[in-house]
Amino acid sequence: MGEDRSEIVFFDVETSVPTRTGQGFALLEFGAILVCPKTLTELRNYSTLVRPANLSVISPLSERCNGITAAAVSAAPSFADIAHLVYDLLHGRIWAGHNIIRFDCVRIRDAFAEINQPPPEPKGTIDSLVLLTQKFGRRAGDMKMATLATYFGLGRQTHRSLDDVRMNLEVLKYCATVLFLESSLPDIFTANSWVSPNSITRSRSNEKSLSQGGLLNINKDSVLSSPATESKDKNHPIISFALSSLKGNVPNIADPNIDQSDPFNLSALEAEIKRESIKSDAAMEEKTMQESPDLASSSSVSQPCSSSIAVLEPDGICIPFIDASLVPSFLGSQRIELLHEGFPFLLHCTDLKVRFGINSRFFDRAGRPRLSFVVDPSPSLCNVLDACDRVAQKLNMDSGSSSDWRPVVIRKEGFFNYPTIRLHIPTAVVADVDIYATEIYQRESSGTVQRLLFSKFDAAELGSLFMPGTFVDAFLSLDPYDYQQNAGIKLVSKKLIIHGK
Repeated sequence: MGEDRSEIVFFDVETSVPTRTGQGFALLEFGAILVCPKTLTELRNYSTLVRPANLSVISPLSERCNGITAAAVSAAPSFADIAHLVYDLLHGRIWAGHNIIRFDCVRIRDAFAEINQPPPEPKGTIDSLVLLTQKFGRRAGDMKMATLATYFGLGRQTHRSLDDVRMNLEVLKYCATVLFLESSLPDIFTANSWVSPNSITRSRSNEKSLSQGGLLNINKDSVLSSPATESKDKNHPIISFALSSLKGNVPNIADPNIDQSDPFNLSALEAEIKRESIKSDAAMEEKTMQESPDLASSSSVSQPCSSSIAVLEPDGICIPFIDASLVPSFLGSQRIELLHEGFPFLLHCTDLKVRFGINSRFFDRAGRPRLSFVVDPSPSLCNVLDACDRVAQKLNMDSGSSSDWRPVVIRKEGFFNYPTIRLHIPTAVVADVDIYATEIYQRESSGTVQRLLFSKFDAAELGSLFMPGTFVDAFLSLDPYDYQQNAGIKLVSKKLIIHGK
């Protein structure tokens, strides 16, 4: 410890995926690179597979996530064998990585606790997810490493530790370049005008989703890109944007009479990272508050609090990765937000059969009907919703609520094998006119999808479209509520596609 430990250590762990309640994460791989804080060049690297105590924790689902099999780690060292190396790499240095505060740091501490050894402690922590979500969330999708790599043309994420930490470093460099350009010439390089060629290509690849109204299913494994070593400078989003923006008359950037910032001086970014890390740590320790019931019911359309929202199908959700957290709401209150792998999400459900049509018996404070209808969910959708119920109900109780929890999946006595769920169609007011806040489409037998436009608010007209036996596809948000001693999860329809006869 007498040596200068000013280097930044980027690290990443790969783990098994828990498949049952109470099962933890088993460390399967550790990778790290030491980086010079002045030049951001790689000084040293280390990576190794790790043999868990029980090889059976490596399930097929786990193998699909990172490609690490039981056979691959059977001859690898245990964590106890490499603990001294990991400790020496991490202790007393600045830790850096993507989503390390919530995941990697916790896994490292757990691993040292299992062998009854004190864990390493960082000099500081840089979580690129915390910083870049604020700076790039609206332009770079769900902010997962795979999405950021695609945005910057860095190739496909391999989900192997050493590859991922090097990709993380490259992403941070590219983002710093963008921030520098935007701060240097704000009239030319703006966040609104910055459009990555890679993100355009990616959107075009999702043409089917766009044709149905613009909701994209952002899947970290759905984008195939060329490796980073094969990327061409001419296709680099930063260079291409710069060339296109600089075709006109541009002021002299290198005016000797103006003090110029060193383009390779990342002190501003470093300061921002420190501020974000401090804010993140403080937020994790802050005491939670229960949301006001009046405020919870005051909005009929829930607005996502984060720009990093994934659209997932029930079969693509890993149940152990479902979690809930308290997020800021109105006037200092907080509300529950459901997460998958740390991110808010929408559910994309197909072929839902309408059991009971439009119900308009209940009204909101403005006198508008609270429209909803009941459908038959698939078993996989029931499993996801049940898991969401569990984590949201626990957090609701831990926050001090005494409200009765209403399960989102309705199972009546004697009909347990015939569960139902209720989908809500929110309403809104535009220029004093009541409208449906849900996008409603109809798919013809030919496959053509057309949006339905309504000239007036008419629950009876809407009811004729959602007759029992009709099949619909739905994009749903899961909105926890706690109002008048009743709590639960409300399934709000963001988009509905009605199947034609």
